Amino acid sequence: MKKKNILITGAAGELGLSLIKKLLESRDAEITALDLRPVGTVSGFCNVSAGKITDVQYLSGDITDYRFLSELFASKPFDLIFHMAAVLSSGSERDPIRAHEVNVNGSMNLLRLCHQQISTSGRVPVFVFPSTIAVYGLGSLENKRAFPKVKEEQFLDPAGIYGMNKLYIENLGSYYSNLIPHLDGGPPRLDFRCVRFPGIICAETLPSGGTSDYASEMIHAAAQGKPYECFVREDCSLPFMAMPDAVDCLLVLSRAARSEIKRKAYNASGFSITAGQIREIAVRNFPQAKIGFKVSEWRCAIVDSWPNDIDDSAARSDWGWSPKFGLEAAFNDYLIPTIRKRYSNEASSCSPKMAVHQ
Repeated sequence: MKKKNILITGAAGELGLSLIKKLLESRDAEITALDLRPVGTVSGFCNVSAGKITDVQYLSGDITDYRFLSELFASKPFDLIFHMAAVLSSGSERDPIRAHEVNVNGSMNLLRLCHQQISTSGRVPVFVFPSTIAVYGLGSLENKRAFPKVKEEQFLDPAGIYGMNKLYIENLGSYYSNLIPHLDGGPPRLDFRCVRFPGIICAETLPSGGTSDYASEMIHAAAQGKPYECFVREDCSLPFMAMPDAVDCLLVLSRAARSEIKRKAYNASGFSITAGQIREIAVRNFPQAKIGFKVSEWRCAIVDSWPNDIDDSAARSDWGWSPKFGLEAAFNDYLIPTIRKRYSNEASSCSPKMAVHQ
């Protein structure tokens, strides 16, 4: 069987690295991994040799560089694209111009080149786009409390530039999937698929640039015995997902029959939790943890504009999405033991292990 050509942008990020590891288990794909960071950046996560991560061709490049991307697409047609390169929420607020260049212009470059590939070769790629709960803007804490689970079509009025960028690309992807073929005279057309992720908590890597990063940062700091000051209030609540579920979600979405994709964007979630509850879990499992709260007003305002939870019933019914990790399993079976093992190994000499409380 011929291997699929897969392109992963943002490949050196948390989600990109985790996705690569999962894809390599099946050995049925030729993977091109693209990121701004050089290959040495990921040497501690994957087996890197002579510019390759095992069976992965790793390229250092910028998705805003249209010429670079054009040469890449000219070198090989792609069957599947996971487009994860982005300036994340907090980073976007700090530099909205760069955020627009990457999140909008870079995404447009990829969509254009996919359309050109279809026009010249007839080879239609599946384009998987991870979006975000940042596309929602509830406007007030009263709305946040009144709508415990937000549906895909509700409150699409994002407060931050990151959510604005992502929502635009959702619509642009839909445009390339639907209107563009009519302008060109008919099919084939781009197969664009989008999932709106909540905060993603990863045990293997440290996050950077996201407004929901406090969840991962709190546990990692506690495991290392480092003090940590959370930048949101204790009562701030968000939906989250364990990294293994996020990877599985992308793969299930990418493998679904095209007829099962019935909307331009889907919610997917795992569990909802407050910052205070995360602190309680961290302290219970790492009693030496020193976690306080020093609120960043602008970051807290962003979190307050996002929903407490999201309704992912459409993804469950249309293409069979089902998370493996609920709240207890995410912490007790994945995050706490994996993070504990990581820092015990790094320390070389392990201290006595604390039991994970159920």
